[in-house]
Amino acid sequence: MGNSIVFSRPDAKTGPGYLSEATTPHSPGLVLFEEWWGVTDHIKEMADRLAAEGFAVLVPDLFAGQVAHSREEAGHMMEGLDFDDAATQVARGAAAYLREHGAERVGVMGFCMGGALAMLAAMRDPDDFDSVVVFYGYPPPEAGDPATIRIPIMGHWACADEFFDIAGVDRLETALATRGTPHEFHRYDAKHAFLNPGGLGNFHPEHAATAWKRSIDFLKRTLT
Repeated sequence: MGNSIVFSRPDAKTGPGYLSEATTPHSPGLVLFEEWWGVTDHIKEMADRLAAEGFAVLVPDLFAGQVAHSREEAGHMMEGLDFDDAATQVARGAAAYLREHGAERVGVMGFCMGGALAMLAAMRDPDDFDSVVVFYGYPPPEAGDPATIRIPIMGHWACADEFFDIAGVDRLETALATRGTPHEFHRYDAKHAFLNPGGLGNFHPEHAATAWKRSIDFLKRTLT
């Protein structure tokens, strides 16, 4: 089980987070961005599962303890989030915390809203991360050029996603291929948030297990 911490940002502000540490010293680090629901028990469980695989995991609490109980509430919380601040100041601060506590290599990962943030962090902070794993979400075209990503990226996408059009995934993949960025994109015959047993009720056990194993293998390959 993890615990609550406070970490410093490059702008000298601080941010809250949930830290789940691996049992081995100098473990690779992983910044994990939450879904739009906030830092729920599900997200904490994901962090703990990753820690059990040998990663030191820091989940920045972007909503400062708030957890949404409906789609409307989650949407309102997300609308109030400063994405640029989260993808730069928060992401850099969290990565620095993990490095200061022994991680030589640090990855970034996220689900839904957090997936878009993970990709944004890889675009905006190319020297802070060594690889990125994205579930479901991606940033809008006006957020920047995904071809600026230089680190290895793995993406897990739902073909029937009601929030993120699969055609946008095709455009992302084309941009990354043109740039020559190492990438592994996996598409699943599923709906949005298929890894989450709660949330929207779209949990798909088989695809969830496959995507999780692929992610662990990728992170171990790129961070250890």
